Amino acid sequence: MTVDAVGEPFRTQLTVRLRQGDTLLGVPLPGPCTFTSGNGVDILWMGPDEFLVLGPPLSRESGDLEAALSRESGVLAVVDVSAQRNVVRLSGEHAADVLAHGCSIDLEVSRPGTCVQTLCARTGIVLMVRDEGFTILVRQSFSDYFRAWLADASLEYVS
Repeated sequence: MTVDAVGEPFRTQLTVRLRQGDTLLGVPLPGPCTFTSGNGVDILWMGPDEFLVLGPPLSRESGDLEAALSRESGVLAVVDVSAQRNVVRLSGEHAADVLAHGCSIDLEVSRPGTCVQTLCARTGIVLMVRDEGFTILVRQSFSDYFRAWLADASLEYVS
């Protein structure tokens, strides 16, 4: 198989609004259209003062993560948006080819660490480019449609 799409269990997702700061949870803040990783979290740049923190699957520790973020200096607000989006990992030799069927981002030149909000198959997504493939965050209400679209777009690459 040259394309693999795997849904991740419900990840902790916290929107953080900042007044100021250079790090969250000891991880450097990403610049525009990028993400950083460390200490078990990914931090995605969503806007000039807005970041999305992706943590491990939901558990009791999720509340601890939210509380830890609330205690960080310069944090204005922390909102749990874990139920808003599903997370899909797309990997394999033709993962970029599959996304190219419905996404206008030039994935050939997008380096690992890139994070953009875009449309794919007329669906709003957050696309993270990783060394091993892509992480896609898709709104819960579009999740079934997007998975069906991925299956259809992948047909020519699956042996």
